[in-house]
Amino acid sequence: MAWGPWQILLVLAIILLLFGGKKLPELAHSLGKSLGEFKKGKEEGDKEPASKPAAQVTQQGEPAKEVVTPEVVK
Repeated sequence: MAWGPWQILLVLAIILLLFGGKKLPELAHSLGKSLGEFKKGKEEGDKEPASKPAAQVTQQGEPAKEVVTPEVVK
């Protein structure tokens, strides 16, 4: 379904009625800020090597002990 100009105007009018003229700039600013933070986090995630395991921490803040599991031989 393609969005025509009338559908877009209708959606914008509904948003204007719901949030009001004063809240729209604040809403747009917070949306832009959130998008910027998301992009920055994505870039930081791409820089870290994928093979590096994350360190596990217990509830007390101490590093978790390494768990050794026996291998099953068939």
